Amino acid sequence: MIVTGGGTGIGRATARLFATAGAEVLIVGRTAERLAETAAHHPRLRTCVADVAAPDASAEIVAAALEAFGRIDVLVNNAAITRPALLGAIDRKTAEEQLATNLLAPVFLAQEALPHLEAGGVIVNVTSNPPHDGWPMSSLYGSTKVALDFLTHTWAVELAQRGLRVVSVAPGITATPVLSHAGFSDEEIAAAARGMRARIPLGRIAQPEEIAWWIVNAARPEAGYLTGTVIRVDGGLSAAG
Repeated sequence: MIVTGGGTGIGRATARLFATAGAEVLIVGRTAERLAETAAHHPRLRTCVADVAAPDASAEIVAAALEAFGRIDVLVNNAAITRPALLGAIDRKTAEEQLATNLLAPVFLAQEALPHLEAGGVIVNVTSNPPHDGWPMSSLYGSTKVALDFLTHTWAVELAQRGLRVVSVAPGITATPVLSHAGFSDEEIAAAARGMRARIPLGRIAQPEEIAWWIVNAARPEAGYLTGTVIRVDGGLSAAG
């Protein structure tokens, strides 16, 4: 199987949980050191250094998985970036990077993997916010995640006759380095976390392992009647509005 964005956060937790369950996993990321940290002490994890947004990355990633395992059973499209900005201050190059990483990369990686996914195969798209609430400064990021949920619905219908399932797992606010990677300071991140916790009915931020559990279980054969849906794991945030 393949897990993108496997160097940190939800991708790291997901890859390790799959490996603990006995799966052979190719973890993909841009930084060799982070991938090595994920794979340390986990012999079932292999690493592939690649930027999923690069035009030739999909072919390279699928080829690496086939070389390592000879098959692909599960694809987890997890890699994503966020670059917050208000309308009026959105930089075109930065916007294109978000679209390429968060939306186009899952499209073309799924397309590249598709000929090698047999009946029982699963695509899990890691998404985020629901479509009906505004998210100031995150119009580009949020749009890519809503679009990815639409792809989940559509692919589930397109691929059902082949015995393939497609599911979105949509985390709420989770303790990952995504804001740090976007350039926010520790103080800014802490302040944002305090504000978000006040809106979450369960009153806390998720840990990556809590999201990984849903990704792994959605891909299990026992979940074989689950497809075309969005599993929101957000501590009640979407219910609170």
